[in-house]
Amino acid sequence: MPSRRTPSPRIPGRSLVSRRAIVDIVRTATLGSYGVTGFAGRTWLDPFADLVGVPPRGIAIGLRDSLTIDLDLTIAHGLPVAEVARQVDSAVRYAIRRSLGVEVGRLTIHVDGLRAGPLASLPAGSGSTNQGGAPTRVRPDDLAASGTDVA
Repeated sequence: MPSRRTPSPRIPGRSLVSRRAIVDIVRTATLGSYGVTGFAGRTWLDPFADLVGVPPRGIAIGLRDSLTIDLDLTIAHGLPVAEVARQVDSAVRYAIRRSLGVEVGRLTIHVDGLRAGPLASLPAGSGSTNQGGAPTRVRPDDLAASGTDVA
């Protein structure tokens, strides 16, 4: 009759997580949040910078005493800025807690701009218009005029 092996007691250990892994977790959670259109300050060179290991713009990770995260985002025009920020906060904190078992010490979200989707989805009178009256871009004061409580 085979003998049953009893599981050995757990031995505490240590795991090391790279800064790049944390950035990937944060990026995935952020971009998966409804209303987020991207990170502020991104250029066409950023995919190449990612390949060579240059930290992406829009995400800053601090690992001193506690985990701190600063995000610079752009969100979709016409959505409540405060609600999108709350969803991003919740998604990032959950992803870090679930993946690493660590609590986020400080998470700062800066909304650096609004992005319009298809031009037909813009409300009348928002943004700049070209000669035909079609909106061409979102003005900087559209964030303040959106009626949210986020500055």
